[in-house]
Amino acid sequence: MGRTGDVRLIEIAYDPLPSQRKFHQSKARFKGYSGPIGSGKSQALCQEAIRLSYINPGRMGLIGAPTYPMLRDATQATLFEILDGNNIAHDHNKAENTLLLKDCGSRMLFRAVDDFERLRGTNLAWFGLDELTYTQEAAWQRLEGRLRDPKATFLCGFAVWTPKGYDWVYRQFIAEARRGYEVIVAPPFENRHLTDKVPDFYERLKNSYDDNFFQQEVMGAYLNLTGGKVYGSFRREEHVGDLSADPRLPLLWALDFNVDPMSSLIVQIVGTTVFVLDEIVLRNATTGEACDQFLKRYPNHYAGIHVYGDASGNHQQTTGATDYDMIREYFSVHSNTIVKYKVPRSNPNVKERVNLTNAKLRSASGEMALRVDRKCKELIKDFEQVSYKADTNQIDKDRDRLRTHLSDALGYLLWQEYKVLPNIGERRGRIL
Repeated sequence: MGRTGDVRLIEIAYDPLPSQRKFHQSKARFKGYSGPIGSGKSQALCQEAIRLSYINPGRMGLIGAPTYPMLRDATQATLFEILDGNNIAHDHNKAENTLLLKDCGSRMLFRAVDDFERLRGTNLAWFGLDELTYTQEAAWQRLEGRLRDPKATFLCGFAVWTPKGYDWVYRQFIAEARRGYEVIVAPPFENRHLTDKVPDFYERLKNSYDDNFFQQEVMGAYLNLTGGKVYGSFRREEHVGDLSADPRLPLLWALDFNVDPMSSLIVQIVGTTVFVLDEIVLRNATTGEACDQFLKRYPNHYAGIHVYGDASGNHQQTTGATDYDMIREYFSVHSNTIVKYKVPRSNPNVKERVNLTNAKLRSASGEMALRVDRKCKELIKDFEQVSYKADTNQIDKDRDRLRTHLSDALGYLLWQEYKVLPNIGERRGRIL
């Protein structure tokens, strides 16, 4: 670690875990390390701060935490343990709460970021924040604005955190693929240094936490802990990937008819597995505009199109035509593709539709029969964020008006394809 030339090359006793190594190797301007309790987050933060101090000799960096007690008792304690344990020469100015690394001449500011307006001013070569999910978004924004030292060799802002629901950190680093950002998500139980010393560490936590809190703190999962998650079988790391359409199979187009947003999914079924290939989400749009967007994306799919959707699409609009009538008219004029319609007379029971969707995501036997392309960002948000109202089995459609539409559309398709017949003697089967 360090730089050659007039800066002494130093060696630090550090055996990084695979996720820590990926974090240090990342060249992103803004990078994060998301992991469960015991995943080595503070160690990664402090090691990165030292590394960047030597990469940027003579420049200024900042280490921050949500409050001063957290900064003093956790972050600084870890940093000083590394410096003292590796005989790295340094001076700590307690009055100004700064640190000088003597070998490279770099300085570190130690700051609590609860009063983020005090973060204006000095140019920085780098900054690192501990426990980012307990930090206000405005503090991160202020520090982004200070990452502007013209003499820095490598500008970098970084942070570590344990998940805390679908907050601004989740949106900024994970839900949206923002340019210049990268996040390393550490898996649970990776920290062999911890488990070698305390083999029953996680088992004891399992006995102390309820299931949801255990999933968040120990497994590192992003959960909505304010209400029951509707699609609890969904796991981004297991269900999301890069998919492509098979030209030999029909495209299944599932719609949820709303003016804002007009929402639909493009799906194919291969064997027993459902592949969600694409989504169309249009604000303040008509059914005709949804058709136009569909044909722009898939103009010549000669294997045909099957249309699914909400039974309310059979209701007449002010023009006297139903949504499905509009679709029929549009395709008859603008396409030679054969279109079939698989539309229910009435919508399925919400609970049964949700149960069926969860079963396709992961059945009781562990089978996963639903995959989602990573560009289906709004459907993924539905799976991760749609929740029940507190202490009810009613889906909360009021918290975010953009949610539920795509998961509903998919549910209508799955119901038409996989709903079961009622028991008649010993017979039970699938309606195609």
